[in-house]
Amino acid sequence: MKKSWYISAFCLVCFCIVSPVFAGPEGEIAPPARRTITIKLASMVPENTPWGAAMNQMAAEWAAATNGEVDLKVYHNGIAGSESDVLRKLKMNQIQAAMLSTLGLNTITPGVMTLSTPFLIRDDAELDLILKELKPELEQQINGKGFFTLAWSKVGWIKFFSKAPVFVPDDMKRQKLGTDENEPAITDAFKAMGYQMVPININQVLINLTGGMIDAVYQSPVVVAGLQVFGVAKNMASINVAPFMGAIILNGTAWRSIPDKYKPELVRIARNIEANLDSSVPALEAEVLGTMDQYGLTVNQLTPAQEQLWYEDGKRVGPSLMGTPLNQAMYRRIETLLNDHRAGR
Repeated sequence: MKKSWYISAFCLVCFCIVSPVFAGPEGEIAPPARRTITIKLASMVPENTPWGAAMNQMAAEWAAATNGEVDLKVYHNGIAGSESDVLRKLKMNQIQAAMLSTLGLNTITPGVMTLSTPFLIRDDAELDLILKELKPELEQQINGKGFFTLAWSKVGWIKFFSKAPVFVPDDMKRQKLGTDENEPAITDAFKAMGYQMVPININQVLINLTGGMIDAVYQSPVVVAGLQVFGVAKNMASINVAPFMGAIILNGTAWRSIPDKYKPELVRIARNIEANLDSSVPALEAEVLGTMDQYGLTVNQLTPAQEQLWYEDGKRVGPSLMGTPLNQAMYRRIETLLNDHRAGR
């Protein structure tokens, strides 16, 4: 039996060596058939969003840049499973690429989630500063874990959406705040600030709001518009809670399978799409907020003094959260960079 297996294997190897070469009609040797490298990319984001469209655009441009040799197939709408499912499939090479949030990226390299610490980074200028300083280091850490970082993506700012108006922390602490059951770090952060946190399945947020299980959520306006949450949670506090970030990564097997001659152009395409997405996010947020305003959303505009109460709340509990997925060294570096920036140094 064992001898028969060796003979079969030997014949298969011989066939694989010989089979790519064929004689043409005049007896000439024909070149081997061109191989196609298929890369399956999983995305949690709905296809009918700018991020879904960007993934489709990247697939088309990669095919054109490689004459069809690299075939990027995008699986939108979370059909590949949760981020934990996707990470497991990436490691098993069942899929080869993914668009992950900071939560998923933090599983690869602790510290990424610190970018989303509530009330730490306050606006686009501060976020750009932090990403310019820390993104190369974060990419190096991710790549050192057997992946390759293609591009990052801003997905906007997390906001509070609530049934009752919210201006100061105490307004929110009187309401039950729904939290994604897959985000324990952020849940712990809000709990430490004294909020009533209720873990929920994010896909059932509207049901939970309507049924009274929760009174408020923190989420991107773009996501809220898609989930129709603003029909029940009709108030949005103007303050930025945290930046919503993501990144596109490949596993090492997929990256190594791509011929080196194509890699610079494929990265250029991905980074160009990153830049286009980042520049379009403010306009997209303004558009969805305008639409929600027509359907009854009220934006509660906070004064600088009211905003300061939130910042002090966050700063008070920030150090106590370190040692969780919020990394102390990363927190201190971000804090130092921001303090220098705010002081004009």
